[in-house]
Amino acid sequence: MNTSKLAIVREVLRADKSRWTHRKVLAGRFTQPSSHSGHQKIKKPQSSRTRFRATAKRCRLPTANNHLTTLADFLLNTNRWNPSSQAKESHEVSPLRQSDLIDLAELANKHHVIVRSFGALSALISDEESSQLRVGIAQRIHLERARISHALSFLQRICDTCESEKCRVVVIKSLDHWPDLGSDLDLYTDAHPTDVIRVMRRHFNSRLAGRSWGDRLANKWNFILPGLPELVEFHIGRLGQTGEQIKFARHLSERAALAQIGEHRFLVPAAEDRVIISTLQRMYRHFYFRLCDIVDTARLADIHTIDYDQLRASAAAAGVWEGTATYLSIVSDYVKAFRGEDLGIPSFVKSAARFGGDQVSFRRGFLRVPILPHSLELFAYELRKLAGSGDMRGTARLSLFPGLAVAAAIGYKLTGSDKGIW
Repeated sequence: MNTSKLAIVREVLRADKSRWTHRKVLAGRFTQPSSHSGHQKIKKPQSSRTRFRATAKRCRLPTANNHLTTLADFLLNTNRWNPSSQAKESHEVSPLRQSDLIDLAELANKHHVIVRSFGALSALISDEESSQLRVGIAQRIHLERARISHALSFLQRICDTCESEKCRVVVIKSLDHWPDLGSDLDLYTDAHPTDVIRVMRRHFNSRLAGRSWGDRLANKWNFILPGLPELVEFHIGRLGQTGEQIKFARHLSERAALAQIGEHRFLVPAAEDRVIISTLQRMYRHFYFRLCDIVDTARLADIHTIDYDQLRASAAAAGVWEGTATYLSIVSDYVKAFRGEDLGIPSFVKSAARFGGDQVSFRRGFLRVPILPHSLELFAYELRKLAGSGDMRGTARLSLFPGLAVAAAIGYKLTGSDKGIW
């Protein structure tokens, strides 16, 4: 009897959920980059079942818990959708239960991949006995697409109105996940805050959300719009956790280009700037990855839209080249765990990376980057580069980062939240 793909998925999902096992799905020979931890070679598994059973004992690169492994395999394992390999396995849905679907949906939503991952899952459903499961998957996709369509309609109106009011805006981060969408709508503009507030209040009857210390340093403003569940977040004149990235932010609009997103057209950052913005968010602010970050960046690399020389020049000027190289190395290592080959990033990127995917671990629902010593070293590097370039305003702002981080950590310990600080 042929092994079913969904039977394999079911086997993964049935594992004890109380154990945070770090699993690795292998789609070929994996070699740890020599610049990080030497070479570790693992023989190619003989079957999909073997790949799903591979554990951290056989490899140092964790690929999170069972559910995240399943979602990542749907989105990153290009061999899965090879017609010749599909013909070898039947498509049975009975091993996958409704409770599994709920768990997968919750995690996929948290990682902003529900449309893409559930679309991949639906492609495996063909058994007549699984009509209820197919309906459940279709409903999840329909609800998410309806949310996204509603949000994009608002976003188009916001962008058009701002342009008509001489407030040029670039949509950052939110559209990187297309056909998925983030949990809020992020825009960058060089306009003055008073002009942005005037436009949003006059045309959308919006009100300002509370601002944290970090928001004030970074010059971020969140707006609550009637009829829109998502917050609209404006980054005004600055980027970075403390608003230290002033020069890089100024060049963002110059390199932006129009992109077709469904029925809409938005001004979005160049591919290189997208990578740097993702680096600022993941390596210098949140210190964790979502699956969407890996899938989005892999897509940019796969279609060869990243000019790595330009990326290095822009990131180096911003003082975050080592962080950017590390971000790409983590993504490349993670992708290799599922495809058997990395993203083919240039050697000068790999050599500039501080560490790779072997240092990432799954905790509290996300892929975590170690703060000590790795993230602290990246912060020190950025501070030195900004100071060395004569950017005193950026340096002064970034020097406030340790105090802000300590205050956020204390607040989290005392209240369970860093809201109002970070």
